Amino acid sequence: MRLPTTSAASSSAAPLPDRKARAAAVASLRLWADRLAPAGAFIVLIVVWEGACRAFHIPSFLLPSPSAIVIAGLDVTAAQWLSNISATLRVAVMGYILAIVVSIPLAVALVNSRFLSRTLYPIIVIVQSTPIVAVAPIIVVTLGASDLPRVVITFLITFFPIVVSTVTGLMATPEELIELSRSLRAGRAREMLHIRLPFAVPYIFSALKISTTLAVIGAVIAEFVAAEHGLGFFIMFSTSFFKIPQAFAGLVVLVAISLGFFRLCTLAQRWLVPWSLPKSQR
Repeated sequence: MRLPTTSAASSSAAPLPDRKARAAAVASLRLWADRLAPAGAFIVLIVVWEGACRAFHIPSFLLPSPSAIVIAGLDVTAAQWLSNISATLRVAVMGYILAIVVSIPLAVALVNSRFLSRTLYPIIVIVQSTPIVAVAPIIVVTLGASDLPRVVITFLITFFPIVVSTVTGLMATPEELIELSRSLRAGRAREMLHIRLPFAVPYIFSALKISTTLAVIGAVIAEFVAAEHGLGFFIMFSTSFFKIPQAFAGLVVLVAISLGFFRLCTLAQRWLVPWSLPKSQR
């Protein structure tokens, strides 16, 4: 009676390695599917776009095909690309850094002073509510045609999300931590540096990621108004001569720059403050 029992137990235990192998294979497939899904969706979009342009004979001055955009981009010399990209990058980076340097200390001041919060915050909202496209020509006339007005325009578009998110993060610090610091006789500066700012780091980096794309947008808007170089000027110049595939090539480069800035900001958060990321992203 014992022998059948032993054989049954061995037969029931035999499939366990197979089950584990299948589960590991399924998990691996799901992981690769998650990683390849964005690239696959992008490739499908490009194929559908190319096929629609060819099937319906859409003129390139209305909607160029991806192949026409690539050809137009290759027709532009490397010196032209380098000159325009460097001009846009210079303005975007300068405006972005200026926004960080001004916004975070301003947010700290707004949190620490009720008077500043009541006086400056409405002005900040009014400035942000004003259409920058309408104000940009006035800024250019006032400050001249150098990089300064373009940096100011980029700054005005970029700084508001950083201020608002930083204030939100500083104010969202749990009251228990604040009371604990005060019970230990920590001063306002220590409370801000060691409690409020670390708690606000995820909020700050969320705003920084959003502002990377806004910095590129601000630089392009400034170049639309007054510039002799830059991708915004390149796109406007191309469309004025109905070189739509060439304008789309400039747009593709702008998107690549925005994605690169966003990726750099994500890597900076992962390197500098990995604890502020969700566990799935560390």
